[in-house]
Amino acid sequence: MKTIIHGAQNRYGVAAAEVAHQDKWQRAGLGFATVSASAGHADEVMAKVERFVWSFPEVEVLSSERDRS
Repeated sequence: MKTIIHGAQNRYGVAAAEVAHQDKWQRAGLGFATVSASAGHADEVMAKVERFVWSFPEVEVLSSERDRS
């Protein structure tokens, strides 16, 4: 998971962390955040991050959520 977290941080300038399932070695919950002057730009960045995560063949994405708080 470190590869995904660091890769997303370096490529897209997002904040990233493992936020769930730290006690399981076969599962991880990752969180990503970005700040932007426009919602549209933030959506573009997060879409790129999501595609980046999905690009790892060893990863099975079970769900993805976005919150605009």
